[in-house]
Amino acid sequence: MNKPAILHLSESFMAYALSLDELNIRLRSDKKDKLDVSLIYTYKCDYSHVWKETKMEKNFEDGYFSYYEINLKLADKRLAYVFKIEDGSEAYYLSENGLEEAYDFENFYFTSFHMPYIHEADLFEPVEWMKDAVFYQIFPERFRRGDFSKDDSYINQAWEDLPSPKSFAGGDIKGIIEKLDHIKDLGVTCLYLTPIFISPTNHKYDTIDYFEIDPQFGDKNDFKKLVEKAHSLGIRIVLDAVFNHMCHENPVFKDVREKGKESIYYDWFYIDGDKADIEKINYETFAHVYNMPKLKTSNKEVQDYLIKIGKYWIEEFDVDGWRLDVSDEVSHDFWKRFRKAIKSVKADAVIIGENWHNAEAFLRGDEFDSIMNYAFTKACLDYFKGKISAKEASDKLNMILMRNRDQANRMMLNFLDTHDTPRFITEIGGSREKLLAALALSVVYMGANSLYYGTEVGLEGKGDPDCRRTFPWDKLGEEQDFLEKTKEILAIKKHQTIKNGNIRISSEEDLLLVERFTKEKTLGLTINLGEERDFKLGEKEILVAGNYKDRKLGKNSYLIWEK
Repeated sequence: MNKPAILHLSESFMAYALSLDELNIRLRSDKKDKLDVSLIYTYKCDYSHVWKETKMEKNFEDGYFSYYEINLKLADKRLAYVFKIEDGSEAYYLSENGLEEAYDFENFYFTSFHMPYIHEADLFEPVEWMKDAVFYQIFPERFRRGDFSKDDSYINQAWEDLPSPKSFAGGDIKGIIEKLDHIKDLGVTCLYLTPIFISPTNHKYDTIDYFEIDPQFGDKNDFKKLVEKAHSLGIRIVLDAVFNHMCHENPVFKDVREKGKESIYYDWFYIDGDKADIEKINYETFAHVYNMPKLKTSNKEVQDYLIKIGKYWIEEFDVDGWRLDVSDEVSHDFWKRFRKAIKSVKADAVIIGENWHNAEAFLRGDEFDSIMNYAFTKACLDYFKGKISAKEASDKLNMILMRNRDQANRMMLNFLDTHDTPRFITEIGGSREKLLAALALSVVYMGANSLYYGTEVGLEGKGDPDCRRTFPWDKLGEEQDFLEKTKEILAIKKHQTIKNGNIRISSEEDLLLVERFTKEKTLGLTINLGEERDFKLGEKEILVAGNYKDRKLGKNSYLIWEK
């Protein structure tokens, strides 16, 4: 037994409440060890101290570790527990003392693991609609132009041209409204719009006014119509908020540039000197660029200002949540306040952080509901580019799940590409077969799914700005077969097994296998990136397939089935 590999952390992602009367408890071990793991528990204020023992199941396995789990129903909100770990020849008990050959149960109150008490306020309440959501990410400047009466003197790019960092093609809110039927037909349940507020750039991630729509996109009346029509079609709206920094032309920062320490906003920023100087850049910024001064989000006045913004667009326009830019560089203190304020206005508004790395510290139920799941994206890129095997992909996908609580996993925003990354189809050499297989994986994997605009027609693009091309609406008719297959895959998200089922990820030779299951049904995905091979369905019913014929999985094939 590899003793140093064994790990449990109480009151963490390895021991947390699913409800007031249920806990999820996990234990990690070396995957090479074949163990029997049991949970031994009692209720700490039950003075008879009857100890119960129940077996834990090995549910996940990554490249190095096995993970044992149990969802334990409770008769009391206060629990004491230890683990019994056996490998055939040896048996140990794991408590706060570490591994021991015997455990002193009479004096457990000193050394056992504890769940002291489950409080209602500490529960991580999931946003139910996120569990089976299909997002559609739109970069408004490049999606569609619908308003031809606006001042278009800013437009310096023909719609068909490739974009540059400073080009404007003229997309707007009316263009999005015009294509809501197309979006609805895809099976989309939520729009995620990159920033729409006043800004000098095409991407709008440097905000001048958080309370106004950029005139290039339209006005508040246009936005209100968008929200109302989207909602009438069963489509929610999530907006992009940039709270880490603002534009150097924002009146708040301009006041600091002009008045220095005499400005009431001086302490809203990190400034080295008496006055902010955009030539010397004597202030902290996003990514070392002068035009994006960083906000001091631990300042209560800054927090009040940003919370006012977050609440305004929900209260006035009924938006359904926020995607938070550069969220991992913003203080935890602020996000805790922000969550309470947003949830008080709209309980099922979703809060999604742009965290590219392990974000467990933000996903404990008191800050974000979800993050943009870049770890999932990277695993897909490695697998579909042939850098890792099916077994290694299975290991990575399992590892990602074991970073977080179940509630967070069921709300993760899984995607293949965004406005910040090269298009997935370009990264994998233009293979539409692989793109559809990867899309199937993003749909069946636990969490919400996000489709970047244009993916449904195979839109290509290298890194920024090429990944922000305009939507080729004139080619839509040429892409009907691919479009229909995309719709078929996205429709799988409607299955209740996807919404409420557990997950099992494994591999078999060259095949990657993902199963979502409840007591009643199992929905599975099989992907084959290797050579053609037999695959017998047995009692399985095919739901969607690509390159599967005569009971054979072809190269770069996928099969979604149910039984």
